[in-house]
Amino acid sequence: MSLSEETLALQRAAHDLMYLGMDGSPVYSDDLSRRNGEVYRLTTALYNSGVKGATVEEQANVCLALLMGYSASFIDHGEKQKHIQEVLDCCWDILDALPVSLLKLRLLTACYGEVFDEPLADEGRTIIASWDSTSLTAEQQEAIEEFQNVVDNPYPWEYIDE
Repeated sequence: MSLSEETLALQRAAHDLMYLGMDGSPVYSDDLSRRNGEVYRLTTALYNSGVKGATVEEQANVCLALLMGYSASFIDHGEKQKHIQEVLDCCWDILDALPVSLLKLRLLTACYGEVFDEPLADEGRTIIASWDSTSLTAEQQEAIEEFQNVVDNPYPWEYIDE
């Protein structure tokens, strides 16, 4: 499997796991467990491959796939936070070199979802504002919704005392 196929497979599997049951269909524990294990396996394989990509876009796709995989999977054998930090460290240089695009918005969203650094959200808002809202593709619309969800719900698994 090529690097682009591997990253796309992980992105697709992580996306499916993150949105499992969102269409109102029931979520069965065996299916959840199987999908979670598959995302973890794909994430670990891509991380351990050490391949970063030849172009800035390939590097961004690898980082995006890894961040999506780590975010979607709840398996952690003690290495997850270290690996996420290493991926984020790569992202800072990639984001500076990556042109304004759907890929950049998706990577900004994934990074923001880990560190909640407001300049990342500001850059995402700038990209969205630069798009013609009357001619958005389905992928752009989904990326905007995902961005808004992450920005509006920065701590989805924590209770905040008020």
